[in-house]
Amino acid sequence: MQKIQIKFRNRTLLFATLCVVSTGFLFNSCEGKEEVDTKAALYSFGPMPIARGAELKFIGVNLDKVTAVILPNNITVTSFTKKTPTLLTLTVPQEAMPGYVVLKTPDGDITTKTEIGFSEPISIASFTPATVKAGDELTIAGDYLNLVGEVILTDRISVVEDDFTSHSRTEIKLIVPAEAQTGKIAVSNAEEEPIIVFSASDLTVTLPAFTSVTPNPVKAGTALTIAGTDLDLVETVTLGGNKVIAAADFVSHTATEIVINVPDDTKDGKVVMIPASGVEVATADDLLMVIPTLSVTPVTLKNGQDITVTGTNLDLVDHVTFGGGTQGTIRDGGTATQILVTVPDDAVTGIVSFFTRADKQIDGPNLTMIDPVFTSFSPTSAKANSDIIISGTDLDLVTDVVFTGDMKGTIGARTGTSLTVTVPVGARTGIITLVAKNKTEVQSAIEFSILANLPVFGSYTEFRGEPGNILTINGTNMLLVKELVFPGNIPATAYGVKTDTKIEVYVPVDVTRGYGTISLLTYEGEEGIFPEIFFGGTDPVVDPSLMINDFEVGADGHDLGWDNWGGAVELGSDPAIAISGNYMHGVLPALNGWTWIWGCNHDQLPKPSVTKADHYLKMDVYITTPFAPGTGAFTMKLAGTDIDIGHLGIQNDDGSWSTPGWITITFDLATYPALPDVIPSSGDWGMTLWTGVDMDLTGLYVDNIRFEHK
Repeated sequence: MQKIQIKFRNRTLLFATLCVVSTGFLFNSCEGKEEVDTKAALYSFGPMPIARGAELKFIGVNLDKVTAVILPNNITVTSFTKKTPTLLTLTVPQEAMPGYVVLKTPDGDITTKTEIGFSEPISIASFTPATVKAGDELTIAGDYLNLVGEVILTDRISVVEDDFTSHSRTEIKLIVPAEAQTGKIAVSNAEEEPIIVFSASDLTVTLPAFTSVTPNPVKAGTALTIAGTDLDLVETVTLGGNKVIAAADFVSHTATEIVINVPDDTKDGKVVMIPASGVEVATADDLLMVIPTLSVTPVTLKNGQDITVTGTNLDLVDHVTFGGGTQGTIRDGGTATQILVTVPDDAVTGIVSFFTRADKQIDGPNLTMIDPVFTSFSPTSAKANSDIIISGTDLDLVTDVVFTGDMKGTIGARTGTSLTVTVPVGARTGIITLVAKNKTEVQSAIEFSILANLPVFGSYTEFRGEPGNILTINGTNMLLVKELVFPGNIPATAYGVKTDTKIEVYVPVDVTRGYGTISLLTYEGEEGIFPEIFFGGTDPVVDPSLMINDFEVGADGHDLGWDNWGGAVELGSDPAIAISGNYMHGVLPALNGWTWIWGCNHDQLPKPSVTKADHYLKMDVYITTPFAPGTGAFTMKLAGTDIDIGHLGIQNDDGSWSTPGWITITFDLATYPALPDVIPSSGDWGMTLWTGVDMDLTGLYVDNIRFEHK
């Protein structure tokens, strides 16, 4: 048996056929009228087609001489419903078949020149039983059922003729498929343009039914018993949380009882039985899941300690969260009545909550996390790199000691009541802050004084430290400085003017690029730190033959006349902004979506071919209007291959992106696996951008996009 979808086809032909039958028109016989009026002659007969059991009429002359009418196949009719010289009528026997009709007369046989045809209206008179169960035998009674090629049950479940258990003109018997649903019965002649006849009443197909579901509430992982009727029809049971249990996984299965194991992550909800028909049978009430009961001790404790949880059904607990939303660790060896849970280091004072795999939440008590207590420190003043001893309670919880100036000291020996810490270089006079495991901060009651003879910083004259150029540090007592060390642990080797109020120092060319601090050493051996500043600038163009685009007109660049595909940029040449000559400048104040920044796939802009293992991609970038947090990132297209080059600028504390003037950004091509080993000079080149929020490009300036050999 197979499911089919009945297509309701054009009924025009059927309607026309019925109309022809209803008019009862008569086909002309090809018999001509006898010249001798005493002989019988047939002019026409009909209607055609005609239903068996209906009245067939013959029109002619001297038809009262007809002694018999022979219908196919050799059915002799001698009893006429009417017989006159011009009209002969008879009732068509049910056994009659299509073919030529012969009228018997004393003067000889008259054979029709056209065949008799029959209308055979399929009909359903009744079906039994009115209520069936999948697998039962269904009997359909009617007429012309011998023409039926399939029986269609709700919902579009077909039983074809080969699967009928009995088939005759007046009766069809079949086995009700498991997929059948309550609804009308339809019979079809199964032709390409089918005739479909529906029953007047619905066939009721039995569904499984609930008597009880026990226990309720039920514990996850235990057995659930469903009692009812016709449960042998059930193929799946669905529990809350869309937990589907197939019949193959039932613990037991009979017509009156199903036993299943409840999955651990089952949620509250209806119990639903689904037979092969797909009709869902659900309980009136929800099946509820058992939740643990519990108590917790202690309620005041340190991070890293254990809480003891006692109660019932604690084996259902899947995870435990503490104040601050942090998750604890359930210790091995727990039982249904007791578990141990380790408090995470980052938990803060708050409610402890327990969760089952079904996301049932049971809130415990408010737990108070013990904080370290800062009693005193000694000595109260010291030089950098010397030790002080902090006294208090629960100091074993301390992870960091922070001095004024946001400088962390180095923690040495410790107990719960004593903590030794080395004063960091760069610390300033002020409050000392203890930071606990859970980030709770405890401050000293008095200030710690730094004993140091250090210069006092005032300002930097330049807004950044450019490698190879002078950086001017302004302040007082600057003649105390003996040595300056730049990021990357690079000592300064060249100085300009050095007075008590300023130091001119040449930034080492190999300084670590980015924001960093300058360490200082005085002639007295004191150490200190000058404030953070950006180190970097633009690198020189080492090999012009590796230039991709410098936005100049000529053999080694292009002026964007052909390449401004997205309309997002323009060519700029303001000498107050430019590094040299032209540059590319963004013009869209609120870009949202995807766009080309620039693109090129033509020979007017020659592109070099390089090996990615041996080369960098570099570009000079200046971002005057910061890109807001959440804006999109740029993509570079090299010979048709896209690589992510990020936001181009430097991320600020507020999450935005900008640059301290023109800087060179460098990308190591070897770190992009999508690039071919050798980047060809052909294909699409350029830069694209996608952003899901408005992005202001008017502060973007780009120049000298190039390769450089490592």
